[in-house]
Amino acid sequence: MIPILTTSSLVMCPHGGVAQLITTNTEALVDSAPMLLQTDVHPVVGCPFAPGAYSPCVSIRWVTAATQTALHNVPVLLQTSVGLCLNAAQVPQGTAVVVQVQQKAKGI
Repeated sequence: MIPILTTSSLVMCPHGGVAQLITTNTEALVDSAPMLLQTDVHPVVGCPFAPGAYSPCVSIRWVTAATQTALHNVPVLLQTSVGLCLNAAQVPQGTAVVVQVQQKAKGI
């Protein structure tokens, strides 16, 4: 089973900026963290790209998500989901990198 992304996951742009994983989902949790949805847009902070030939990533929009798991007909995000990192002009700067997914705490 492919892990579901939650607000406790770590997602980055390909240049090292960190996504702020916020969601409109307030109902469905995985290990006490809200699941992320394909419709969520995540701000990116700290992308080191300087204006010029490239522009810093400022957000992530997801183009693929789960095909069999949804919340109110909106697919949830998986570890294998593809997100486009966009600059302020909404031009893709690369794909999002899922660094860590929520792990179930042991002994709780």
